[in-house]
Amino acid sequence: MSGFETDCQSVKSMLDAGDEFLLLDCREEDEWNYVHIDGATLLPLSEIQDRIGELESHRSSDIVVYCHHGGRSLQVTLWLKQQGFRSVRNMSGGVDAWAQLIDPVLPRY
Repeated sequence: MSGFETDCQSVKSMLDAGDEFLLLDCREEDEWNYVHIDGATLLPLSEIQDRIGELESHRSSDIVVYCHHGGRSLQVTLWLKQQGFRSVRNMSGGVDAWAQLIDPVLPRY
């Protein structure tokens, strides 16, 4: 993966193809409990600095980060790149775009 951004359709294709990557949800737990993408891992933006060790095994892996609309996940993407994670991209539009374009039965907020 290259660049900082990817879209929902590309992430869905990666999931469908069985590609190995970490789908990281950086929203807060109450948002996760309301709606999330199956297969994602929750690591809230507010906790990521303290819990970065949990991502160590993914340092050389592909990582796609998402949030509600894409703002927080872009911050996390850029921060992880600064920490030496090589292949991190932001899913533009976040879970809201996912609910509109990929899985319309998911609730939106």
